[in-house]
Amino acid sequence: MTDQKAGAICVGEVLIELARGADGRFTLSCGSDTFNTAIYLARAGVDVAFATAIGDDSYSDSVIALAAAEGVSCNLIRRVPARLPALCLIESDLTGQRKVRTWGESAPARELFELPDWMSIAESLTSAQLIYFSGITLSLYSNNGLGRFLAVLEVARQRGAKVAFDGNFRPHGWKGDLARTRTIFVETLKRVDIALPTFDDEAVLWGDPSPEATVARLQAFGIGEIVVKNGPNSALVATIGAAEFVPVPEVVVPVDTTAAGDGFNAGYLAARLAGENATQAASAAHRLAGNVIRHPGALMPRVGAAMH
Repeated sequence: MTDQKAGAICVGEVLIELARGADGRFTLSCGSDTFNTAIYLARAGVDVAFATAIGDDSYSDSVIALAAAEGVSCNLIRRVPARLPALCLIESDLTGQRKVRTWGESAPARELFELPDWMSIAESLTSAQLIYFSGITLSLYSNNGLGRFLAVLEVARQRGAKVAFDGNFRPHGWKGDLARTRTIFVETLKRVDIALPTFDDEAVLWGDPSPEATVARLQAFGIGEIVVKNGPNSALVATIGAAEFVPVPEVVVPVDTTAAGDGFNAGYLAARLAGENATQAASAAHRLAGNVIRHPGALMPRVGAAMH
């Protein structure tokens, strides 16, 4: 199959997930922050591809199968012989909060921009309408891979692409190296059009005292569209010359908070791609996130997905 232009391309990793249920048994699935967003974008009717590298094993086959079943293009998923994808072990406490442990230092996704044909990935990215990735995506790559990725983002923006970024800061992914994390985030934020941070993450990484402070810091990079997620509180939406708190329409007691932010981002970006304004998009994002947390796991049943 030849690489084709996609409306949206999500960049990141897909992990093989083992989740412990209430009965103590583990169930097997696959997912990740940007992959979950890609799936929810596809469910919303967006033409979306996912860019990553996986192995040639049966677990990697299941990633391809899920993407295909959900309508996410696999054209930018590279298969690396004799390698295995990352493994993630998930346990939830009584409040629905997750404890996650990940094994993935040798996962091929980390080398996406250092594979022999990385330029073919780059070419597809530079012809996309929207590129979406997260801080977790950035944590995967070496400095060489990051340099290439950031250069690709510059070219893509010159060609009219919008770049959307969720900081999604996870300290363990950065091995606790806050200085390197901040340096890479600063370089990234210079190349972002739509920022979708979560306030709690920004407070940890940057010491932001309020969502307003997060907006001010991001606007200093010239980012024209910022949506600060803040759990069950209102999201702060800031565009050129305007800022508004968009309330959660209904506060839901979560069954599982997994992928709440991923769903929010998908709901927001899908609405923006459909021509809705930022405030309308944030309301749509709240609705989707509220539906996601009513279900266990990252992906709610597809029948429910069509009923929000």
